[in-house]
Amino acid sequence: MSETASSFKAKSTIKSADLEHRRTVNFNINKYNATVPLGKTQFADIHLAREKAKNLKWRAIEMLDKYLEDFESNFVRRGGKVVWAENADQALEEILKICKEKKCKSIVKSKSMVTEEIHLNHFLEKNNIESVETDLGEYIQQLDGEPPYHIVTPAMHKSKEDVAKLFYEKLHTLPNLTPEQLTLVAREKLRDKYVQAEIGITGANFIIADTGSIAVTENEGNARLSSAFPKTHIVITGIEKVIPSITDLGLFWPLLATYGTGQKLTVYNTIISGPRQAGESDGPDEMIVVLLDNGRTNILANEKARESLYCIRCGACLNACPVYKNIGGHAYEATYSGPIGSVITPHLKDMGEWKHLSYASSLCGNCTEVCAVKINLHELLLENRKEAVESGSATWSEKMAWKVWKQASLRRGWMNMGSGKLKNQVVNKMFKGWSQHRSDIEFSPKTFNQMWKEKHPGN
Repeated sequence: MSETASSFKAKSTIKSADLEHRRTVNFNINKYNATVPLGKTQFADIHLAREKAKNLKWRAIEMLDKYLEDFESNFVRRGGKVVWAENADQALEEILKICKEKKCKSIVKSKSMVTEEIHLNHFLEKNNIESVETDLGEYIQQLDGEPPYHIVTPAMHKSKEDVAKLFYEKLHTLPNLTPEQLTLVAREKLRDKYVQAEIGITGANFIIADTGSIAVTENEGNARLSSAFPKTHIVITGIEKVIPSITDLGLFWPLLATYGTGQKLTVYNTIISGPRQAGESDGPDEMIVVLLDNGRTNILANEKARESLYCIRCGACLNACPVYKNIGGHAYEATYSGPIGSVITPHLKDMGEWKHLSYASSLCGNCTEVCAVKINLHELLLENRKEAVESGSATWSEKMAWKVWKQASLRRGWMNMGSGKLKNQVVNKMFKGWSQHRSDIEFSPKTFNQMWKEKHPGN
């Protein structure tokens, strides 16, 4: 078993028994579940809208090279610069080069999972550059020295009391502040940072090919401030975020809002098409977009897994997953947690090291049911398991255990042998690897044949 798998099981065991953690997470997810149906009312046919969005993403990913080149040419035409980064090291190297050119000492950064993926804050800190998270949830996590807990809601696992205590310890505020007062404290601390920063960094929810623009959706306005105040704006985004046309936002923005937070539309939706143009009153002097691969072309080359690139990072699958709700986001030890993280992480990193995430699922299909773009997530988890075995990642004992189980399942005589109690004892002793982190296997006291004969004595 890999070290990451051992660590995952250890953390999962602890968190699943932490009832207070479970209460906080389920309280926040229940609030989300109460609002999503309201957001869905804006669609005449929500299933048709999701199907259309999936088809648009299919088209974008199947023609990814063309749309990315279209974006680059249109963006460069308006004075922007594009950097292609094959991996995290290349992306970090280019960002550091820009920082040195600008003699940058301070950066303001809006919420971005891609910057978490390349560990940007840690890298900048090592190079003596201050990087401040301006999203409230991310700011809370940065103060506490933790990575985001959730794709959309970084501090979902913290109660208002936890945040008040954190602010008291780190910012020396009063220990009993309300959420409104805590928000005002964060605003006061962050407002000065926007003016002082030489560079602002954001992600992108969508890359728009036909206009050469990036689209950002948010509820706090910090991305707008991060991109408009500093003289240099750097966008870091995965290459899979591309959509064909600006008109597609009319579908994707409401879908992302509904499945991400239950809103009909988020508060701030911004389209940025390059640095400040002649006659414009605000915006950066320079804008650079870093297009990051970092393993995404591995997924693109995989005919089955390619569908996972349709993801718009709404986080709905995390909120629906019974495993995520019990073990939390940090147990995964990966940038992307929950079902979508379990699907893509083994391809972005190493299948042998991360295949255990694909087994962290009940395969109930709830993730597929709630996906905004109808990705067959539970089927992709099964595909990952299949690939792990075929690539030789499965251990000899695991292969033999399933071989024995298969042979027994194919032979009715074997299955009918012995009592249910005897079978329980034999199987649970034989498959110790299974029962170590799961409940014991329990056979029915009567076999199917016995129950059939009792119900149909004449047949």
